[in-house]
Amino acid sequence: MQLQGKTALIPGASRAIGRAVARRLAKEGVNLILPTFDWPDSVREMKEEFKEFEVEVLTLPVDLRDQRQVQEMMAAVKKRFGALHLLINNIERGGMPIVHGSYEHAHNHEQWNLEIETTLKAKWLLFHHCLPLMKQSGPGAIVNISSISALTGRSGPAALLFNDAYSAANRAISSFTETWAREAAPTIRVNELMLGLIQHRHGEETKGWSVMNAEQKQKLLTHTLLQRTGTAEEVAGTILFLVRDATFITGSVLRMDGGFYLGGGHVPDMPAGILT
Repeated sequence: MQLQGKTALIPGASRAIGRAVARRLAKEGVNLILPTFDWPDSVREMKEEFKEFEVEVLTLPVDLRDQRQVQEMMAAVKKRFGALHLLINNIERGGMPIVHGSYEHAHNHEQWNLEIETTLKAKWLLFHHCLPLMKQSGPGAIVNISSISALTGRSGPAALLFNDAYSAANRAISSFTETWAREAAPTIRVNELMLGLIQHRHGEETKGWSVMNAEQKQKLLTHTLLQRTGTAEEVAGTILFLVRDATFITGSVLRMDGGFYLGGGHVPDMPAGILT
């Protein structure tokens, strides 16, 4: 799919993964809609960075859990651009057990709802209110960003990082991906990128990673077949593939976890056998 001159909506671009995706698409000539919510210092930095690109950029504060605000955002998008071709559904909140502790703590009073509403409801609202304009705009693509927590839950070495509600919400995203692929076809392709331990997202440069001891970190890396965490730039490259090059793929889940999910199983040497 030719990307020059297309328009993409990318939540979370004030943080590392969303920023890397927005940067990669801007280099392809894609105009950007970048909704913001918190992290004011990061938002200011983001706005400065994208002044350097020769594409149109619309930034606006939106609580993506609020239907009215999402509707108002889409009205602004239609007025400014008249079209929308790409939705990178990069919106989530997940409390790390090693940081937040039990849901029963007073400071976690709203944590369960935050994880469900941000990781799941906000994605649904974005899809639901983007799809009509996307269908009017011609061929396009949607990528749902999810987590390997959907498969592991709060177990194994990742039990320190993946909370129960967050894991359950990510499990449900695959149901959305399949339903939405049917709903958006044949004009819009819908796929899912399931991420493992990525720097700035469950990996290095997160609060959870910083409070783990060396043994806990090593167990996570040992459990990963490639023995390292991924980078935001690698995520951006994979999303570029899904929206630009994967023109016959829809309704699929691509696991990008460096082999974390497979890492719990050891392949032993072949036994000699008993036959002669």
